[in-house]
Amino acid sequence: MSGHKGLDKWFKQDWVDIGSKKKGGGHKKCGRSKQKADAKRKYPKCVPAAKAARMTDSQKRSAVSRKRAKPQGVGGKPTNVKTFANRKKAAEGGYMGSFIDLTFPEGKGEYKRTGNPSLKKYYKSLGII
Repeated sequence: MSGHKGLDKWFKQDWVDIGSKKKGGGHKKCGRSKQKADAKRKYPKCVPAAKAARMTDSQKRSAVSRKRAKPQGVGGKPTNVKTFANRKKAAEGGYMGSFIDLTFPEGKGEYKRTGNPSLKKYYKSLGII
Protein backbone atom coordinates (compact mmCIF):
# COMPACT_ATOMS: atom_id res chain seq x y z
CA MET A 1 0.00 0.00 0.00
CA SER A 2 3.02 2.30 -0.21
CA GLY A 3 1.87 3.52 -3.65
CA HIS A 4 -0.97 5.55 -2.09
CA LYS A 5 1.20 7.99 -0.13
CA GLY A 6 1.10 10.62 -2.87
CA LEU A 7 -2.65 10.36 -3.28
CA ASP A 8 -3.22 10.51 0.49
CA LYS A 9 -1.15 13.69 0.65
CA TRP A 10 -3.08 15.13 -2.30
CA PHE A 11 -6.44 14.60 -0.56
CA LYS A 12 -5.20 16.03 2.74
CA GLN A 13 -3.97 19.29 1.19
CA ASP A 14 -6.06 22.43 1.54
CA TRP A 15 -7.00 23.29 -2.08
CA VAL A 16 -7.95 26.89 -2.91
CA ASP A 17 -9.14 28.74 -6.01
CA ILE A 18 -6.51 31.34 -6.90
CA GLY A 19 -8.99 33.04 -9.24
CA SER A 20 -11.23 34.29 -6.42
CA LYS A 21 -9.96 36.17 -3.40
CA LYS A 22 -11.72 36.56 -0.08
CA LYS A 23 -12.37 40.03 1.29
CA GLY A 24 -10.28 39.44 4.41
CA GLY A 25 -7.37 37.95 2.43
CA GLY A 26 -6.61 34.48 1.21
CA HIS A 27 -8.60 32.53 -1.35
CA LYS A 28 -11.94 30.75 -1.50
CA LYS A 29 -12.04 26.98 -1.21
CA CYS A 30 -11.69 25.10 -4.45
CA GLY A 31 -14.71 23.87 -6.38
CA ARG A 32 -18.21 25.07 -7.10
CA SER A 33 -21.57 23.95 -5.81
CA LYS A 34 -24.86 23.84 -7.70
CA GLN A 35 -26.13 26.85 -5.74
CA LYS A 36 -27.11 30.01 -7.62
CA ALA A 37 -24.31 31.98 -5.93
CA ASP A 38 -21.69 29.65 -7.37
CA ALA A 39 -23.35 29.32 -10.77
CA LYS A 40 -22.09 32.79 -11.77
CA ARG A 41 -18.61 32.15 -10.43
CA LYS A 42 -15.97 31.75 -13.13
CA TYR A 43 -14.16 28.47 -13.72
CA PRO A 44 -11.74 27.82 -10.83
CA LYS A 45 -7.96 27.37 -11.02
CA CYS A 46 -7.15 25.28 -7.98
CA VAL A 47 -3.79 24.84 -6.27
CA PRO A 48 -2.75 23.81 -2.75
CA ALA A 49 -2.90 26.72 -0.29
CA ALA A 50 0.84 26.42 0.41
CA LYS A 51 1.64 26.88 -3.29
CA ALA A 52 -0.84 29.77 -3.60
CA ALA A 53 0.93 31.55 -0.73
CA ARG A 54 4.26 31.30 -2.56
CA MET A 55 2.92 32.61 -5.88
CA THR A 56 3.11 36.27 -6.89
CA ASP A 57 -0.01 38.10 -8.06
CA SER A 58 1.21 38.09 -11.66
CA GLN A 59 1.82 34.31 -11.53
CA LYS A 60 -1.72 33.81 -10.22
CA ARG A 61 -3.22 36.04 -12.93
CA SER A 62 -1.24 34.21 -15.61
CA ALA A 63 -2.35 30.76 -14.43
CA VAL A 64 -6.00 31.79 -14.13
CA SER A 65 -6.09 33.48 -17.55
CA ARG A 66 -4.48 30.46 -19.25
CA LYS A 67 -7.00 28.15 -17.57
CA ARG A 68 -10.01 30.28 -18.55
CA ALA A 69 -8.76 30.76 -22.11
CA LYS A 70 -9.07 27.03 -22.84
CA PRO A 71 -12.43 25.40 -23.55
CA GLN A 72 -13.70 23.81 -20.35
CA GLY A 73 -14.98 20.29 -19.88
CA VAL A 74 -14.26 19.01 -23.39
CA GLY A 75 -15.33 15.39 -23.64
CA GLY A 76 -16.58 15.45 -20.05
CA LYS A 77 -13.02 15.78 -18.73
CA PRO A 78 -11.66 18.66 -16.65
CA THR A 79 -9.29 21.11 -18.31
CA ASN A 80 -5.80 21.19 -16.85
CA VAL A 81 -3.08 23.77 -17.46
CA LYS A 82 0.33 24.14 -15.90
CA THR A 83 0.38 26.39 -12.84
CA PHE A 84 3.67 27.95 -13.93
CA ALA A 85 4.13 28.78 -17.62
CA ASN A 86 7.28 27.66 -19.36
CA ARG A 87 9.75 30.49 -19.83
CA LYS A 88 11.26 30.99 -23.25
CA LYS A 89 15.01 30.76 -23.43
CA ALA A 90 17.03 33.54 -25.02
CA ALA A 91 18.25 31.15 -27.71
CA GLU A 92 14.65 30.61 -28.78
CA GLY A 93 13.99 34.31 -29.15
CA GLY A 94 12.57 34.71 -25.68
CA TYR A 95 14.77 37.59 -24.49
CA MET A 96 12.39 40.18 -23.05
CA GLY A 97 14.87 43.03 -22.44
CA SER A 98 15.62 45.89 -24.80
CA PHE A 99 18.26 45.53 -27.47
CA ILE A 100 20.81 48.19 -28.31
CA ASP A 101 21.52 48.55 -32.02
CA LEU A 102 25.12 49.46 -32.76
CA THR A 103 26.33 50.99 -36.01
CA PHE A 104 30.03 51.69 -35.95
CA PRO A 105 31.15 55.15 -37.16
CA GLU A 106 33.95 53.81 -39.38
CA GLY A 107 31.38 53.33 -42.13
CA LYS A 108 32.55 49.81 -42.91
CA GLY A 109 28.95 48.65 -42.83
CA GLU A 110 29.45 46.90 -39.53
CA TYR A 111 26.27 46.44 -37.59
CA LYS A 112 25.94 44.74 -34.25
CA ARG A 113 23.15 44.20 -31.81
CA THR A 114 23.53 43.54 -28.11
CA GLY A 115 20.96 42.71 -25.48
CA ASN A 116 23.07 43.77 -22.51
CA PRO A 117 21.80 47.17 -21.29
CA SER A 118 24.75 47.50 -18.90
CA LEU A 119 27.04 47.99 -21.90
CA LYS A 120 25.11 51.06 -23.07
CA LYS A 121 27.26 53.48 -21.04
CA TYR A 122 30.43 51.88 -22.38
CA TYR A 123 29.31 52.17 -25.99
CA LYS A 124 28.25 55.78 -25.44
CA SER A 125 31.73 56.63 -24.15
CA LEU A 126 33.21 55.21 -27.38
CA GLY A 127 30.85 57.35 -29.46
CA ILE A 128 29.21 54.32 -31.04
CA ILE A 129 25.64 55.10 -30.04
